[in-house]
Amino acid sequence: MVGIEGSLRASGIHRIAGVDEAGRGPCAGPLVVAAVILKDPDASELAQVRDSNALTERVREELFEVIQGEALSYSIIEISPEEIDRIGLHKSNIEGMRRAIHSLSITPEYVLTDGYAIEGLAIPNLAVWKGDQVALSISAASILAKVYRDRIMREMDVKYPGYGFARHKGYITAAHTAALNDLGVTEIHRKSFANIASLSINR
Repeated sequence: MVGIEGSLRASGIHRIAGVDEAGRGPCAGPLVVAAVILKDPDASELAQVRDSNALTERVREELFEVIQGEALSYSIIEISPEEIDRIGLHKSNIEGMRRAIHSLSITPEYVLTDGYAIEGLAIPNLAVWKGDQVALSISAASILAKVYRDRIMREMDVKYPGYGFARHKGYITAAHTAALNDLGVTEIHRKSFANIASLSINR
């Protein structure tokens, strides 16, 4: 999984930031974007790191701490449902990546993103198709973003009981739809999403 990063390091580029997000698809909760510069992608401590979706929740939680310890620098950014509604999901994603990169304590020499290019970024960058499966730094960022967001949604489950946020993390499921019909739309639902907009209009 270090092919891309290995090629960059072979050319003398070592401060490589991987960037990824969690929460594009859900209709509730924030979009979370993480950026990370790893000290050494070949470190044995990172051997289990891969696309966050290919890992169990327990392993992701364990790797969250490991990645932080193996990072030269990392940042995690939240984009609120209100901002998503105001500027749109795709623009929020790009803006979140830009903020995450600029929030790093160390300026990267190169940035690898998962699938989406960052227009206007002064730092050389590459959008990698299925990047969280082929670039270790992107995989590490995906774990940071996923674990951080899942923790938020577990907190939202306590704040908004009855919606099942701890289980589905804001994605549309039959149980989530039933709860929306019974309990209505909350502050953390994305009002610009079609299913939420239709409920808001009909109430």
